Amino acid sequence: MLNVRKVASFAALGACIAISTPSIADAQALSRSPAEDGSWRHSITPYLFLPFSTKGTSTVDGSSVDLDLSLNEVLDILQGALSVRYEGWNGDFGIVSELYYVKLGEDGTLPIGAGRTDVEVDVRQTFFNLQGAYRFANGVNASGRRYAADAAIGVKWNRLKQEIDINTPGPSLSLGGTEEWFEPLITLRYATEINDKWGFGARAELSGFGVNGDDLQYLVLAGFDWQGWENTSLRFGYQFYGIDYSTDRDSGEFAYDVDQNGIYAAVAFHF
Repeated sequence: MLNVRKVASFAALGACIAISTPSIADAQALSRSPAEDGSWRHSITPYLFLPFSTKGTSTVDGSSVDLDLSLNEVLDILQGALSVRYEGWNGDFGIVSELYYVKLGEDGTLPIGAGRTDVEVDVRQTFFNLQGAYRFANGVNASGRRYAADAAIGVKWNRLKQEIDINTPGPSLSLGGTEEWFEPLITLRYATEINDKWGFGARAELSGFGVNGDDLQYLVLAGFDWQGWENTSLRFGYQFYGIDYSTDRDSGEFAYDVDQNGIYAAVAFHF
């Protein structure tokens, strides 16, 4: 049987999981040796974000629902996800791109009148961004360890589907729909070596700025990079994220305003 609270909350969950998954600062890619100047360095990073807490409100067809969801509740409805980040650097200039897709859903029944009716929930979130980056600091600290900082600016395309289909004996009822929008994006990062194997990185990102209905998305992420192999490293950290988006549709307001925090984990391949 379908949980009534989940039906009301599914629409916001797609946005909560999907948009909030950028990569941690890459100490290896940001800090370079003089011998690497003039040559391209690349990294591909599949990653995960596991939100311990998701709180806020979701609005579909003008009706709002409060959210207070645990990680177990999110994982219970997760049907599939793909997330990967690319970075290419040549000297102090870089290209950063990221693709993310997630699908959430559940089929079940809800009480309607004296009987029950079938309900299908389909939530899908996709985003793609592209940024140009510039490294404005790169050097060696008093301990002889390298450090670097960069800034990036670009654009993010978002697509969010939040749909609930109710199959009644008469005509079926469909709630929600799909929204697509572009928004500007800026990023600041810092990374430093701790020793030959370990690095520390921090990243802050802002996007939206009221463009196309997105008042603001923010992200703060900090963590560590472990260079366990010559061309492969593991990353883990902690992330805070929030978004405040709304738009008017013929059926009513379509909006979500959520905050999350949780564990970030990734594996990075360098070449």
